[in-house]
Amino acid sequence: MTATRFARPTLYARGALSTALAFALVACGGEGSSNPITAGGGGSSGGTSGTDACSASQQINFANDVLNEWYLFPDLLDNAVNAASFTDVQSYLDARVAPARAQSVDKGFTFATSIQEENELINSGSSAGFGIRLAYDTANNRVFLLESFETAPGFAAGMDRGTELLAIGIDSSNLQTVASLLASGGPQAVINALGPADAGVTRVLRFVTLEGVTSELAITKTDFALDPISDRYGTLILDDGGKKVGYLNLRTFIVSDAADQLRDAFAEFRQEGVSELILDLRYNGGGLVSVADTMGDLMGAGRIGQVWSETVLRASKSSENSTELFQNELNAIQPTKIAVIGTGSTASASELVTNSMIPYVGDGMALVGSNTSGKPVGQFGFDLAECDLRIRAVTFQTLNADGNGDYFTGLASVMPNTCQAADDIFTPFGDPSESSIARALDFLGGRTCTPITGGTTRTTQSVRTVREPLRPERPTSAQYEVPGLF
Repeated sequence: MTATRFARPTLYARGALSTALAFALVACGGEGSSNPITAGGGGSSGGTSGTDACSASQQINFANDVLNEWYLFPDLLDNAVNAASFTDVQSYLDARVAPARAQSVDKGFTFATSIQEENELINSGSSAGFGIRLAYDTANNRVFLLESFETAPGFAAGMDRGTELLAIGIDSSNLQTVASLLASGGPQAVINALGPADAGVTRVLRFVTLEGVTSELAITKTDFALDPISDRYGTLILDDGGKKVGYLNLRTFIVSDAADQLRDAFAEFRQEGVSELILDLRYNGGGLVSVADTMGDLMGAGRIGQVWSETVLRASKSSENSTELFQNELNAIQPTKIAVIGTGSTASASELVTNSMIPYVGDGMALVGSNTSGKPVGQFGFDLAECDLRIRAVTFQTLNADGNGDYFTGLASVMPNTCQAADDIFTPFGDPSESSIARALDFLGGRTCTPITGGTTRTTQSVRTVREPLRPERPTSAQYEVPGLF
């Protein structure tokens, strides 16, 4: 699909916003279209010191300009907020978009992040940490690994899906049990104990694996590359009674290399004659629109030139609206059935892909697992370069070919079929016996399944487990895009 989906915006006067659009996010994630909207004047060539150029007031004024010109829901901005009352830009953003948040159309989707961190994440998957994805059991005060990234120190130490984190300390002499941390300070106490997301930070972790082996190891956070599709279980051909089913586990859309990895995956599906798919997006918080477009193209054989999605901005920016069409991809297939595995961590680009396939697959589609996040909107990135500040502001909504895109309560309300299933973290990804995968195979095979209950909200679903991804109060760029990453 085309690389640039949005035209050049109106230039700001007096060095506020200038140059061209760059990143359109549909996640807590985004898309690299051209160049970010950047701030001009008073910066790299003006002789202003970094401290002066990056005052809290300058950053807040910049954020104010972004919201006033571009925010998708201008009537849901709190214009009575006093900028002088704030000392950091994120708190200001939270206050301005509070009415939209109260109506659940901007559930933390507008935020401030680091230009450098996000660009490194997009360009190479670069992140710093243990490389594990953590979730907490709200009922039993326990923390488990949902996933472990193969190139990171957590995996090298023996931690993997289903591992339970038992205790955390700076060294062995001051270990605190996870149960006591959760009891005293909730999830944030565990997050604090794990330390900052900086390479070189060391923590002693006590954990027990699925095999029942307990270890107590000093593990140092390092820079590692997030692999969007695991070499272990990312692309598989499952045998369902002699029928070949393509299984794809896509961790994130945010790393640009995901597009080429998807091409490789679909080349295998095409070679094996696959026409039925399981898209495992259960923890996929979204990412690049361009990667979502590529994924659509790879399911668009025979649909070249038909509508994939529509992008709609606020009325004053309607000239930026666009329609994306299916483009030719060498290894594209035309799936007849698709089972999408989702949870409350499935958001944005994951939901865009799913919603955009409904007009073409219809009753051959099902959401399996539990209801999704509900994010039919995306963000542009607006850069104040001298401050390493990128404002991710909700600026557009995506619609499918039928003009539908109102799934703010999650995809369960719009999917032709749903199948309730647990997220069985004690069974490996790709295993046909894992609960969600088994129910997906049931749907594809025409076998009965129980619909997702509580349909329109995540919190009322009976199958929605009490395990929630750990999320810091102020996530890093990677933690915004990959829920539960540490």
